[in-house]
Amino acid sequence: MIKTILNNLNGLFRPVYLFVLGFCAATAFFIVCSEGNSSDKSTARVSMPQANATTDLTARSGAAGTQSGDVQEEVANSRENAITRAVQEVSPAVVGINVTQVQRYIRRSPFSDDPFFRQFFPDVPFEKKVKSLGSGFIISKDGYVLTNQHVIEDAAEIIVTRQGGKQYVAKEVGEDYATDLAVLRIEGNDFPYVRFGNSDDVIIGEWAIALGNPFGLFDISSKPTVTVGVISAKDQDFGRQQNERILEDMLQTDAAINGGNSGGPLVNCNGEVIGINTWIISGSETMSANIGIGFAIPINRVKRILNDLMNYGRVDRSFWTGIHYDVITPEIARYLGMKTSRGVIISDVDRNSPAAKAGIEIGDVIVAINGKDVNEFDDVRKIIDDLDLRQGDSLIFRVYRSRSFLNINVRLAAHPNAKQNGK
Repeated sequence: MIKTILNNLNGLFRPVYLFVLGFCAATAFFIVCSEGNSSDKSTARVSMPQANATTDLTARSGAAGTQSGDVQEEVANSRENAITRAVQEVSPAVVGINVTQVQRYIRRSPFSDDPFFRQFFPDVPFEKKVKSLGSGFIISKDGYVLTNQHVIEDAAEIIVTRQGGKQYVAKEVGEDYATDLAVLRIEGNDFPYVRFGNSDDVIIGEWAIALGNPFGLFDISSKPTVTVGVISAKDQDFGRQQNERILEDMLQTDAAINGGNSGGPLVNCNGEVIGINTWIISGSETMSANIGIGFAIPINRVKRILNDLMNYGRVDRSFWTGIHYDVITPEIARYLGMKTSRGVIISDVDRNSPAAKAGIEIGDVIVAINGKDVNEFDDVRKIIDDLDLRQGDSLIFRVYRSRSFLNINVRLAAHPNAKQNGK
């Protein structure tokens, strides 16, 4: 009976069982479908930003590349300036100079101090070849080269090396010891050459570029080295030196000038030569090392004598003023109404002389020459000797006459009996 009852209940609840089973299956299928749709939507939402990010990165990379190119171009343009352009223009005309000099020595005898034995064992002179170096620069297309005289002094052989390494045997054309200038010539045509500037227009503080062959570095790279500074001062007058060279109107620069730079050009930003590197204050008696104080001969001073060096090989410094002078005694000073006996008095003036033509008279008292005071008799000669004067130059005499002062310009000339340049 119980089994009959269970069978009846099973038949009664079968539809309910099937309904619940179907409902559960439908619910599970719906959940699975919902998760699939959610996953697709999520994937779509994620993938779209990735595509946008790739596009943004590409755009940014392109913009960065363009910006980088602009910066590189700007940097490249900023590297080229007036200094680099001046160096490019002048460098092909700068040369290295190697010299074999003949130096003369005396071998002292051990009996030099003995008046008897030194007759039999005298001092023995001998010569020795010494190699030295310097710099220079080509000043004309037909091969004229300008340098310092001390670079080629007593030279037995002069070798000029151009940029690129080509070498030439140079011939000396002319030299002037007083101004420390020399002109050489190398065989050939159509050489690159420099342009001369105007050293009178130099401005203190403007850029100065020194090119040359310091320590023989030109021979290593076959091109000049470059240092840059400013014009520190100008019109530096050192007068006549103990070695009889005259250093006047010098340009001072802090551009590094070392041993071997002598004779090289000092250039402005326009690529014009304004001076010749000549002399440094090194702070040492044994080494020519730069400490920022270098001097160059102003190019306008070179222009004054260049034609003489090229045409005659030397500079004629013989000139004539036609004045004769004497000391002033206290008695003469009182007679003339002078408060002191400073100066010299003109005792005679040659007829038709430059002084006579300028208006200097006997009895005039010279108190200054070219702005430098004349205090005593020897000052006249000292002042004139310290100036690099030649025919055609002028001296300004400040004279005392009739209780007043006058400035008289005397133009120097050759003596009428003097021969001109050996002719």
